Amino acid sequence: MIPYQGVDANFSLKNKTAIVTGGSSGIGLAAAEFLAKKGVNLVLCGTRSDVDVIAKKLNANSIGVAGDICDAAYRKSLIDAGVKTFGKIDILINSAGISALDKAETLEEKLWDKVINVNLKASFMMAQAYGAYCIENKIAGCIINMGSQAGTVALDRHVAYCVSKGGIIAMTKVLAMEWGKYGIRVNCISPTVVLTEMGHKAWDGPAGDAFKKEIPAGRFAEPDEIAGIIAFLCSDAAAMITGHDLLVDGGFTIK
Repeated sequence: MIPYQGVDANFSLKNKTAIVTGGSSGIGLAAAEFLAKKGVNLVLCGTRSDVDVIAKKLNANSIGVAGDICDAAYRKSLIDAGVKTFGKIDILINSAGISALDKAETLEEKLWDKVINVNLKASFMMAQAYGAYCIENKIAGCIINMGSQAGTVALDRHVAYCVSKGGIIAMTKVLAMEWGKYGIRVNCISPTVVLTEMGHKAWDGPAGDAFKKEIPAGRFAEPDEIAGIIAFLCSDAAAMITGHDLLVDGGFTIK
């Protein structure tokens, strides 16, 4: 059962601990920055060798662990490091992900495998490891998976990415159904283009201007907007929200 803890008007997360994959850049870093301001201890994960330096700048109590999220030993080390340093882990933010653009008829198998392995397989395996930890230790954990509007609607030249994000949404629902009895909540956030460094690189210019015209809100999302939603979904105010895919797309998918 997912317990009712009451609602804190400040959505406090103080003294909670979160693992953030893909935390050295993009949405993951924005989420980490926001959570650090809310008093969350962080286990920041990323491929950058200076990820621990990044973590310490966010929150003096936080740590960074560099490695490949596709590696099983690395995933285990994240949980071990979090428990050793902070005592327990309350939150998992599955934010690591990559994209690949190509036509369906020419997409190479190795690129398909890379996108599916990083975006979908590694996210599931990380969630599985964290879920098993929560169940064993009777922790009412919280998992936030990073989906995309591309998991709901088709986007040109995004076949591997769309499939991976569609899988994330389905995975979220199954995990929420199976693990609710253990008090574990699992949700998914599916944004439109987010103006991270990668987002700017891909969508600044005429193509992005044309894309924004298809969005009722008339713009792309800012990283802080996604980070704020992550913080809310991790808080006790969202205790009755599980198995949900929250589209943060400015209305793009309502058409």
